[in-house]
This record gives sequence, C-alpha cells and structure tokens, in this order.
Amino acid sequence: MKKSIPPSLVHPEHPDFGLLSSLQTEITARAGGALAFADDFPAMLRTCIDDVIMTPKTGRRSYEELEKTEKTYIGTRVEIELRALLRLKRGKLDTVILDHDVDIKNTMGSNWMIPTEAVNQVCMLVAADEVRARCYLGLIVAKHDYLTAGQNKDAKRSISAYGFQHILWLLCDHPYPANFWRTVDESIVEQIFTHDTGNARMAALFRAMQNQPISRDVVEAVAMQKDFMRRVRSDKGRGARDLLAQDGILLLQGQLHGQLIKALDLPHCSPSDFISCQPTTALQHRMAAQAGFDLPQIAD
Repeated sequence: MKKSIPPSLVHPEHPDFGLLSSLQTEITARAGGALAFADDFPAMLRTCIDDVIMTPKTGRRSYEELEKTEKTYIGTRVEIELRALLRLKRGKLDTVILDHDVDIKNTMGSNWMIPTEAVNQVCMLVAADEVRARCYLGLIVAKHDYLTAGQNKDAKRSISAYGFQHILWLLCDHPYPANFWRTVDESIVEQIFTHDTGNARMAALFRAMQNQPISRDVVEAVAMQKDFMRRVRSDKGRGARDLLAQDGILLLQGQLHGQLIKALDLPHCSPSDFISCQPTTALQHRMAAQAGFDLPQIAD
C-alpha cells in the first residue's frame, strides 16, 4: 500500500458522509465494537494469507512465492471471511449492509481494481501490506470522478489519487500480525531447515528464537509432520524439549506454563503459543525445577 495516504475528506459536509458513516457504524457494531474489530480484522487477514501460503505442506514462507491464481484466491478468501466476521449476507454484489449492496475489494498491492458493476456503488476496500505488516479497511462510493481514466482489459479501473481522499477509513496503516518468517534472519531460517528431523528443526527454532512467543502455526511449519505437537514435548531424551534442556533452555507453552512464564517475566503468550528461554539465576532454576523441569544446575 502507498506509504503516504492523503487525509480523508469524508467529513459531515461531504456528500457521501451520511451513507458511509452509517455503514461504518453498522460494521463496527457487527464486529463487537471498534477495539474488537481492530483486533479481529488484522488476525483474520493473517489467517487468510497464511492458509494460502501453506508453509507446513509446501515449504513456502512468503506471499511472493504464491502462484498467480493463489494470489487471486486470497481476495476471495478475504471476502468470505469478512462476511463471516461481520455476519453479513450475500447480495447482488459481494454483500449487503443496511440494504445497500457493497462490493468487497482486496489488494496486496497499492490499489484496487473496481469492476464496472461496482461503479457508483459502495465498495469496502481491504488492503494488506506484507512488507510493513500494516492493514487497511475503508469505504468509498466508487464514483466515476474517483476512478482513474485508464482501465485494464476487463474494463476495471483503479482509485485515482483524487479518489483516495474520498475514502472513509475504519482502519488505516494499522498493524497486523507480521509474517513470522519475514522477522527472522535468513541465515537462521537456513540453519533451522538444514536439519533432517522435526525434533532437530524444532530445537533449532527455539534455540535461535528465545524470549518471544512462537505460534502453533510456526511450530507446525517447522515440524513438517502430521503429529507436529509431539515435536515440542519430552520424548525419552529425543524430543525438542529434551534437546533444549540439555543446553539449559526451557521450552514452555502458554496453556501449560502460564504461571512460570509470568514468573520469569517473559512476554505474554496465548494458550497455544510457545516460548523458550535460558534461566540465568539460581532463583529462575529453582522456579523451573518446581514446575518439573530438569535443567543443568548452576551454583547459587
């Protein structure tokens, strides 16, 4: 998405304000409030993208590796998931809100392609910027004056620079969960995936990425096995937890070790998240031992 988006002109004196603001209120209410929407919408986008990348099955780790048809499907998936999130029905276009037909347009780039049937109709504009991990959702009445003069072979036109000013933003340049693999140095990624077994890859992941929550999806991607959760458990000295413990590293799960995670002053983990750390004080070792972990002892 464009790094510099002009301020919206959609204020009370704007001709589209009454319609767009009423739709904004309805969308926010359906989402459970502005705060809930600001949490749930970004998470939904992350899921839509990751489910198409399919790292555990394909080994791909980025949007850029997708086929053209898969990139197109993300737009369809976002439309379906957004309707479900907001409990909306289908209409003549993609959905209906307050008896108004609304077209849902998604982009992973810097603009949206508006089809002829959506001209002069309300469009819900969704965008995800994978590089910057920022997301957008806005409403616009796709008037001719707001669209580019040029069109593609399907007669679709984009939002013009002038038209960008007539978008009412619900979320603009809002953070959303980053693609985990974009946050990891490529040398570390290579190091993790040089190992032949799921246990060894898992141990390499948590050895390199300590003190930060790791999602269940990442664990599945690294394990590359159906029984991926087995890779993070103790297993007669062969599991990732066993291998890490030999190096004095704890492997914790939010659901099982929430109290220990808090006591060690580690970042908050959701129940399905994992986190690794290396206790450095005698007190931390005692806390780990009380929780059932057997780490190499250090002197008081």
